[in-house]
Amino acid sequence: MTVLRRRRATSIGFLAILLWALLALLTVGSAPVPPLQLNAVCFAIGGSMGLIWLLISGRVGRLREVSLVTYAFGTLGLFGYHALYFAALRSAPAAQAGLIAYLWPLLIVLFSGLLPGERLRPGHLIGALCGFGGAAVILGGDASYAAEARLGYLFAAACALTWSGYSVLSRRMARVPTESVVVFCLATAILSLGLHLGFEQTLWPTHRLGWAAMIALGLGPVGLAFYVWDHGVKHGDIQMIGVASYAAPLLSTFILVAAGIAAPSWRLIVAAVLITAGAALAARASLRKP
Repeated sequence: MTVLRRRRATSIGFLAILLWALLALLTVGSAPVPPLQLNAVCFAIGGSMGLIWLLISGRVGRLREVSLVTYAFGTLGLFGYHALYFAALRSAPAAQAGLIAYLWPLLIVLFSGLLPGERLRPGHLIGALCGFGGAAVILGGDASYAAEARLGYLFAAACALTWSGYSVLSRRMARVPTESVVVFCLATAILSLGLHLGFEQTLWPTHRLGWAAMIALGLGPVGLAFYVWDHGVKHGDIQMIGVASYAAPLLSTFILVAAGIAAPSWRLIVAAVLITAGAALAARASLRKP
Protein backbone atom coordinates (compact mmCIF):
# COMPACT_ATOMS: atom_id res chain seq x y z
CA MET A 1 0.00 0.00 0.00
CA THR A 2 1.45 3.39 -1.00
CA VAL A 3 1.69 6.30 1.40
CA LEU A 4 -0.74 8.29 -0.79
CA ARG A 5 -3.38 5.55 -0.67
CA ARG A 6 -2.98 5.23 3.09
CA ARG A 7 -3.44 8.99 3.56
CA ARG A 8 -6.46 8.99 1.28
CA ALA A 9 -8.05 6.14 3.24
CA THR A 10 -7.37 8.00 6.49
CA SER A 11 -9.06 11.14 5.13
CA ILE A 12 -12.08 9.10 4.07
CA GLY A 13 -12.29 7.69 7.59
CA PHE A 14 -12.39 11.25 8.99
CA LEU A 15 -15.74 11.83 7.22
CA ALA A 16 -17.41 9.24 9.45
CA ILE A 17 -16.43 11.23 12.54
CA LEU A 18 -18.13 14.37 11.23
CA LEU A 19 -21.28 12.40 10.47
CA TRP A 20 -21.31 10.75 13.90
CA ALA A 21 -21.14 14.15 15.59
CA LEU A 22 -24.77 14.51 14.40
CA LEU A 23 -25.83 11.09 15.69
CA ALA A 24 -27.11 12.25 19.09
CA LEU A 25 -29.00 15.24 17.68
CA LEU A 26 -30.77 13.17 15.03
CA THR A 27 -31.50 10.35 17.47
CA VAL A 28 -33.24 12.76 19.84
CA GLY A 29 -35.09 14.30 16.91
CA SER A 30 -36.44 10.91 15.81
CA ALA A 31 -38.35 10.34 19.08
CA PRO A 32 -40.62 8.55 19.96
CA VAL A 33 -39.47 5.76 17.62
CA PRO A 34 -38.21 2.91 19.88
CA PRO A 35 -34.55 1.73 19.58
CA LEU A 36 -34.98 -1.53 17.66
CA GLN A 37 -37.49 -0.01 15.25
CA LEU A 38 -35.14 2.92 14.66
CA ASN A 39 -32.32 0.44 14.06
CA ALA A 40 -34.43 -1.41 11.48
CA VAL A 41 -35.49 1.70 9.57
CA CYS A 42 -32.08 3.41 9.54
CA PHE A 43 -30.14 0.32 8.49
CA ALA A 44 -32.69 -0.48 5.82
CA ILE A 45 -32.02 2.98 4.38
CA GLY A 46 -28.24 2.67 4.73
CA GLY A 47 -28.19 -0.86 3.32
CA SER A 48 -30.43 0.04 0.37
CA MET A 49 -28.19 3.00 -0.42
CA GLY A 50 -25.16 0.68 -0.44
CA LEU A 51 -26.97 -1.91 -2.58
CA ILE A 52 -27.75 0.73 -5.20
CA TRP A 53 -24.04 1.68 -5.16
CA LEU A 54 -23.06 -1.96 -5.76
CA LEU A 55 -25.51 -2.38 -8.61
CA ILE A 56 -24.41 0.82 -10.35
CA SER A 57 -20.69 0.07 -9.93
CA GLY A 58 -21.03 -3.60 -10.83
CA ARG A 59 -19.43 -4.78 -7.59
CA VAL A 60 -22.17 -7.11 -6.36
CA GLY A 61 -19.94 -10.10 -7.16
CA ARG A 62 -17.49 -9.06 -4.44
CA LEU A 63 -20.03 -10.09 -1.82
CA ARG A 64 -19.24 -13.74 -2.61
CA GLU A 65 -15.67 -13.19 -1.38
CA VAL A 66 -16.84 -12.78 2.22
CA SER A 67 -17.39 -15.66 4.65
CA LEU A 68 -20.53 -16.18 6.70
CA VAL A 69 -18.48 -15.76 9.89
CA THR A 70 -17.40 -12.30 8.75
CA TYR A 71 -20.95 -11.35 7.88
CA ALA A 72 -22.10 -12.47 11.33
CA PHE A 73 -19.31 -10.47 13.00
CA GLY A 74 -20.11 -7.29 11.08
CA THR A 75 -23.85 -7.60 11.63
CA LEU A 76 -23.47 -8.08 15.38
CA GLY A 77 -21.07 -5.12 15.57
CA LEU A 78 -23.41 -2.71 13.80
CA PHE A 79 -26.56 -4.07 15.41
CA GLY A 80 -25.10 -4.10 18.92
CA TYR A 81 -23.61 -0.62 18.80
CA HIS A 82 -26.69 1.15 17.51
CA ALA A 83 -29.28 -0.79 19.48
CA LEU A 84 -27.34 0.12 22.64
CA TYR A 85 -26.79 3.72 21.53
CA PHE A 86 -30.42 4.37 20.68
CA ALA A 87 -31.52 2.70 23.92
CA ALA A 88 -29.05 4.84 25.89
CA LEU A 89 -30.38 8.10 24.46
CA ARG A 90 -33.96 7.01 25.07
CA SER A 91 -33.17 6.13 28.72
CA ALA A 92 -30.80 8.93 29.82
CA PRO A 93 -30.03 12.61 29.02
CA ALA A 94 -28.67 12.81 25.48
CA ALA A 95 -25.50 14.82 26.17
CA GLN A 96 -24.43 12.78 29.21
CA ALA A 97 -25.19 9.38 27.66
CA GLY A 98 -23.53 10.48 24.42
CA LEU A 99 -20.31 11.41 26.22
CA ILE A 100 -20.10 8.00 27.90
CA ALA A 101 -20.75 6.30 24.56
CA TYR A 102 -17.94 8.42 23.10
CA LEU A 103 -15.38 6.68 25.28
CA TRP A 104 -14.93 4.44 22.24
CA PRO A 105 -12.15 6.53 20.63
CA LEU A 106 -10.09 6.18 23.81
CA LEU A 107 -10.84 2.46 23.98
CA ILE A 108 -9.81 2.03 20.33
CA VAL A 109 -6.37 3.42 21.14
CA LEU A 110 -6.07 1.24 24.24
CA PHE A 111 -7.20 -1.90 22.45
CA SER A 112 -5.05 -1.15 19.39
CA GLY A 113 -2.06 -1.31 21.74
CA LEU A 114 -2.76 -5.03 21.99
CA LEU A 115 -2.43 -5.55 18.23
CA PRO A 116 0.75 -7.17 16.84
CA GLY A 117 3.58 -4.63 16.68
CA GLU A 118 1.89 -2.27 19.15
CA ARG A 119 2.22 -1.89 22.91
CA LEU A 120 0.59 0.03 25.73
CA ARG A 121 2.59 2.92 27.20
CA PRO A 122 2.16 5.01 30.37
CA GLY A 123 0.43 7.73 28.33
CA HIS A 124 -2.27 5.25 27.37
CA LEU A 125 -3.01 4.49 31.00
CA ILE A 126 -2.96 8.17 32.04
CA GLY A 127 -5.33 8.99 29.18
CA ALA A 128 -7.62 6.15 30.23
CA LEU A 129 -7.78 7.45 33.80
CA CYS A 130 -8.55 10.94 32.52
CA GLY A 131 -11.29 9.72 30.20
CA PHE A 132 -12.88 7.49 32.79
CA GLY A 133 -12.70 10.42 35.21
CA GLY A 134 -14.91 12.34 32.79
CA ALA A 135 -17.42 9.51 32.84
CA ALA A 136 -17.31 9.55 36.64
CA VAL A 137 -18.17 13.26 36.62
CA ILE A 138 -21.32 12.43 34.67
CA LEU A 139 -22.26 9.55 36.94
CA GLY A 140 -21.58 11.64 40.05
CA GLY A 141 -24.38 14.10 39.38
CA ASP A 142 -27.55 14.51 41.40
CA ALA A 143 -28.17 11.15 43.07
CA SER A 144 -31.85 10.80 42.20
CA TYR A 145 -31.27 12.08 38.65
CA ALA A 146 -28.36 9.68 38.12
CA ALA A 147 -30.38 6.75 39.50
CA GLU A 148 -33.15 7.33 36.95
CA ALA A 149 -30.62 7.40 34.11
CA ARG A 150 -28.47 4.50 35.37
CA LEU A 151 -29.78 2.00 32.83
CA GLY A 152 -29.15 4.45 30.01
CA TYR A 153 -25.58 5.00 31.19
CA LEU A 154 -25.01 1.23 31.27
CA PHE A 155 -26.28 1.02 27.69
CA ALA A 156 -23.88 3.83 26.73
CA ALA A 157 -20.88 2.11 28.35
CA ALA A 158 -21.72 -1.17 26.60
CA CYS A 159 -22.06 0.81 23.38
CA ALA A 160 -18.50 2.19 23.75
CA LEU A 161 -17.09 -1.29 24.40
CA THR A 162 -18.96 -2.76 21.44
CA TRP A 163 -17.80 -0.22 18.86
CA SER A 164 -14.18 -0.05 20.02
CA GLY A 165 -13.92 -3.85 20.00
CA TYR A 166 -15.55 -4.06 16.57
CA SER A 167 -13.29 -1.38 15.10
CA VAL A 168 -10.04 -2.89 16.38
CA LEU A 169 -11.00 -6.43 15.34
CA SER A 170 -11.91 -5.05 11.90
CA ARG A 171 -8.22 -4.21 11.52
CA ARG A 172 -7.56 -7.96 11.47
CA MET A 173 -9.94 -8.23 8.51
CA ALA A 174 -8.27 -5.71 6.22
CA ARG A 175 -8.76 -8.00 3.20
CA VAL A 176 -12.52 -8.10 3.61
CA PRO A 177 -13.97 -5.71 0.98
CA THR A 178 -15.87 -2.65 2.19
CA GLU A 179 -18.74 -3.83 -0.03
CA SER A 180 -19.53 -6.32 2.75
CA VAL A 181 -20.90 -3.44 4.85
CA VAL A 182 -23.98 -3.51 2.60
CA VAL A 183 -24.82 -6.99 3.88
CA PHE A 184 -23.99 -5.94 7.45
CA CYS A 185 -26.53 -3.12 7.18
CA LEU A 186 -29.31 -5.14 5.55
CA ALA A 187 -28.84 -8.08 7.95
CA THR A 188 -28.90 -5.65 10.89
CA ALA A 189 -32.17 -4.18 9.59
CA ILE A 190 -33.76 -7.64 9.34
CA LEU A 191 -32.51 -8.68 12.79
CA SER A 192 -33.70 -5.42 14.34
CA LEU A 193 -37.11 -5.71 12.69
CA GLY A 194 -37.63 -9.23 14.03
CA LEU A 195 -36.71 -8.22 17.58
CA HIS A 196 -38.78 -5.04 17.34
CA LEU A 197 -41.90 -6.96 16.37
CA GLY A 198 -41.37 -9.30 19.30
CA PHE A 199 -40.47 -6.83 22.05
CA GLU A 200 -41.49 -3.26 21.14
CA GLN A 201 -44.59 -1.26 20.33
CA THR A 202 -44.42 0.35 16.89
CA LEU A 203 -44.29 4.15 17.08
CA TRP A 204 -43.60 6.68 14.34
CA PRO A 205 -42.48 10.34 14.44
CA THR A 206 -45.32 12.74 15.11
CA HIS A 207 -44.04 15.64 12.98
CA ARG A 208 -42.09 16.31 9.80
CA LEU A 209 -38.84 17.11 11.59
CA GLY A 210 -38.99 13.70 13.26
CA TRP A 211 -39.33 11.96 9.90
CA ALA A 212 -36.51 14.10 8.48
CA ALA A 213 -34.27 13.20 11.43
CA MET A 214 -34.93 9.47 11.00
CA ILE A 215 -34.25 9.55 7.25
CA ALA A 216 -31.11 11.66 7.78
CA LEU A 217 -29.87 9.08 10.31
CA GLY A 218 -30.20 6.33 7.71
CA LEU A 219 -28.46 8.33 4.99
CA GLY A 220 -25.58 9.73 7.08
CA PRO A 221 -24.55 8.55 10.58
CA VAL A 222 -26.14 5.10 10.07
CA GLY A 223 -25.47 4.89 6.35
CA LEU A 224 -22.56 6.54 4.57
CA ALA A 225 -20.55 6.76 7.81
CA PHE A 226 -20.08 2.99 8.01
CA TYR A 227 -18.76 2.62 4.49
CA VAL A 228 -16.15 5.34 4.93
CA TRP A 229 -15.27 4.18 8.47
CA ASP A 230 -14.74 0.59 7.31
CA HIS A 231 -12.44 1.75 4.53
CA GLY A 232 -10.55 4.08 6.86
CA VAL A 233 -9.82 1.65 9.71
CA LYS A 234 -8.84 -1.16 7.33
CA HIS A 235 -6.60 0.77 4.94
CA GLY A 236 -5.73 4.04 6.67
CA ASP A 237 -3.86 5.02 9.83
CA ILE A 238 -6.13 3.63 12.55
CA GLN A 239 -4.39 5.59 15.30
CA MET A 240 -4.65 8.89 13.41
CA ILE A 241 -8.33 8.17 12.83
CA GLY A 242 -8.55 7.51 16.55
CA VAL A 243 -6.96 10.91 17.21
CA ALA A 244 -9.53 12.64 15.01
CA SER A 245 -12.30 10.70 16.72
CA TYR A 246 -11.55 12.55 19.95
CA ALA A 247 -13.23 15.63 18.53
CA ALA A 248 -16.50 13.72 18.26
CA PRO A 249 -17.65 14.00 21.91
CA LEU A 250 -16.98 17.75 21.98
CA LEU A 251 -18.65 18.33 18.61
CA SER A 252 -21.65 16.23 19.58
CA THR A 253 -22.04 18.01 22.94
CA PHE A 254 -21.73 21.49 21.40
CA ILE A 255 -24.33 20.59 18.76
CA LEU A 256 -26.79 19.41 21.44
CA VAL A 257 -26.24 22.58 23.49
CA ALA A 258 -26.58 24.82 20.41
CA ALA A 259 -29.82 23.04 19.48
CA GLY A 260 -31.20 23.62 22.97
CA ILE A 261 -31.48 19.89 23.72
CA ALA A 262 -28.82 19.95 26.46
CA ALA A 263 -28.32 22.76 28.97
CA PRO A 264 -24.71 23.94 29.40
CA SER A 265 -23.34 23.17 32.88
CA TRP A 266 -19.92 22.97 34.51
CA ARG A 267 -20.33 19.22 35.00
CA LEU A 268 -21.07 18.64 31.32
CA ILE A 269 -18.17 20.85 30.20
CA VAL A 270 -15.69 19.22 32.60
CA ALA A 271 -16.77 15.74 31.51
CA ALA A 272 -16.44 16.61 27.82
CA VAL A 273 -12.97 18.12 28.34
CA LEU A 274 -11.75 15.19 30.45
CA ILE A 275 -12.95 12.56 27.98
CA THR A 276 -11.47 14.43 25.02
CA ALA A 277 -8.19 15.19 26.81
CA GLY A 278 -7.86 11.58 27.93
CA ALA A 279 -8.27 10.38 24.38
CA ALA A 280 -5.71 12.96 23.17
CA LEU A 281 -3.15 11.83 25.76
CA ALA A 282 -3.60 8.23 24.69
CA ALA A 283 -3.21 9.27 21.06
CA ARG A 284 0.01 11.10 21.80
CA ALA A 285 1.38 7.98 23.45
CA SER A 286 0.46 5.96 20.35
CA LEU A 287 2.22 8.37 18.01
CA ARG A 288 5.47 8.32 19.96
CA LYS A 289 8.19 6.11 18.54
CA PRO A 290 9.36 3.23 20.75
